[in-house]
Amino acid sequence: MRSYRELFRTPEFGPLFLATGAGTAAQTVAGLALATQVHRATGSPLLAAVSMFGPSLAQVVGATFFLSAADRVPPRAALTVLSLTFAAGTALLAVPGLPLGSLFAVILLMGLVASVGGGIRWGLLNEILPKDGYLLGRSVFNMMNGLTQITGFATAGVLTTVLSPRLTLTLAAALHLASALVTARGLAARRPRGSGRPSIAATWRTNAVLWSSRPRRLTYLGLWLPNGLVVGCESLFVPYDPGSAGVLLACAALGMFVGDVGVGRFLSPARRAGLAHPLLLLLAAPYLLFPLHPSLPLAAFLAALASTGFAASLIQQERLMSLTPPALSGHALGLHSAGMLTMQGTAATLAGTIAQFTSPAAAMGTMAALSLTVTGGLAMAGRRGGVRRVRRVRPSAPAATALNGDSPEQRPS
Repeated sequence: MRSYRELFRTPEFGPLFLATGAGTAAQTVAGLALATQVHRATGSPLLAAVSMFGPSLAQVVGATFFLSAADRVPPRAALTVLSLTFAAGTALLAVPGLPLGSLFAVILLMGLVASVGGGIRWGLLNEILPKDGYLLGRSVFNMMNGLTQITGFATAGVLTTVLSPRLTLTLAAALHLASALVTARGLAARRPRGSGRPSIAATWRTNAVLWSSRPRRLTYLGLWLPNGLVVGCESLFVPYDPGSAGVLLACAALGMFVGDVGVGRFLSPARRAGLAHPLLLLLAAPYLLFPLHPSLPLAAFLAALASTGFAASLIQQERLMSLTPPALSGHALGLHSAGMLTMQGTAATLAGTIAQFTSPAAAMGTMAALSLTVTGGLAMAGRRGGVRRVRRVRPSAPAATALNGDSPEQRPS
């Protein structure tokens, strides 16, 4: 599958795409509105960053206890309920006079609910599309995510200024309701991909299986750490430049869109295979210049350039699927999504803490340096693992399989 036309002719792809787009728009608008509201009320870079990315912190709890539901619940019903829950939570955040402690409790509860959503959604996408269509399909979702963030952040910036953050949050709640409607009406009823009931024990067992393979571990770490640390930089756009945060976020989303188009549509599997680490380096390097306080046009360009590096996640997800049995695809993608968002929330908290004691610009440079260091470490670990694997397969392919302990489905391609 190599064309967008083929994708949208696939049954259920269109409704899933539209419902996800409405949910992404709601999260984008709500995130900036909430960060602006908290920053106006407290003046704290830390609280502003946590309010925007705080829901991600709860993802680790969901990944630890509830992720087995990703393959063990009917996808249409589960996604509909999740969207309705987000709508109710976002509407609650817009209530005047809501205490700050209650506000953060709602944020974390919504993050806990969202921890299962990624696995259900991307597992369903993997089920809807043929095996060779997943990367192209996921790239289209990433492109939509980029375009939605461009318009969403720009719109939210205007709405929070002209109207108010609370009215903007109300609009976001309405978008979540629209997502629930499209999901309920547009997707077919499907049985769960896996058997058995969701449970904490099943979640732990599957997490252990997925984490037992060294190639998968390195892939997960590559998906979580460099990405999350750079999101820590983005979480400081509001305290860095309150009046232009929407512009910086929109330009970052534009860069992500460009990167996803280039990697997902125009590069062959052979050409994109070795680009993951170079893209991760590009993801962080431009933020090293933010401590110099570049002008707004240059800062916007740097944010866009950096975000093209987010396309590395497409290459890494393709590798993850090649290392994972189909029956565990939803859980594996859910673990990726939950871990990534958890790291983003953790990095936002760390970046906000550093900014609290130094400055937003200095914190952004620090987070970028950390991301570059982690990427270099993962690249070296991958090369060492490759050398060991080559030495093992020298006697015979069956011997290598036995030594590695992976099934044929789990070995790297």
